[in-house]
Amino acid sequence: MTYKVKLDAFEGPLDLLLFLIKKNEIDIYDIPISTITHQYLEYIDVIKLLDIEAAGDFIFMASTLMRLKAQMLLPKPEVDELEEVEDPRQELVYRLLDYKRFKEVATKLADREQKARQFYPRGSFKFERSNITEEIINSSDVTLFDLIAAFKKMAESREKVSFHHVQDISVNVEERIQFVQQKLKEHKEMEFSRLFNDKDDKIVWIVTFIAILELIRQHEIRALQEDVFGEIYLARIDGAKSVTTTS
Repeated sequence: MTYKVKLDAFEGPLDLLLFLIKKNEIDIYDIPISTITHQYLEYIDVIKLLDIEAAGDFIFMASTLMRLKAQMLLPKPEVDELEEVEDPRQELVYRLLDYKRFKEVATKLADREQKARQFYPRGSFKFERSNITEEIINSSDVTLFDLIAAFKKMAESREKVSFHHVQDISVNVEERIQFVQQKLKEHKEMEFSRLFNDKDDKIVWIVTFIAILELIRQHEIRALQEDVFGEIYLARIDGAKSVTTTS
């Protein structure tokens, strides 16, 4: 049995590259292709594990990175000192810069739309304060890749199992969605890592992670960070309806 989750609202391959560049504090004009390719492939492993429908786009970008890596390893041809050698990374850098500019413009437009929604015509209305605490409100939303990074880090810290028991999968997405909903109903907001028990099987971790992604996609919960690459918190969005999904 496999579980699929469609993530229309999340990012694509270029977003993952920008995320890795930011995380490693790399100059976008001088990308260490070997390092970025290695890290990119590690994220691909998690994405394929989750069986995300968009995995094909990520794999295509991975092939592009592998090609650039091979080109960077080839000996440079002898040319005249006045003649410039074209950098194989140049096209990728241009694509990233263009995408980054469009994304920044889109973000600004989305912010303006969000602010415009806060204005109401003159009249009587009731303002309700959010249940999310002030510290979490002031935090920023995290990306899919922040969540994958946190999940990957926890999975790697688990004790390695040298043998496996073949057994039926005893958990499904609906059950883990209810589990996450109940936890956030009890605590309002909580650390992402607290939803994963070291005693649970690996499949439970995977299905729980998919349940979290599904709840985010349905705008029932938010994932936030107080600091860049810091602890991730999950918080329920006020007024959100219960979510049902199929596996």
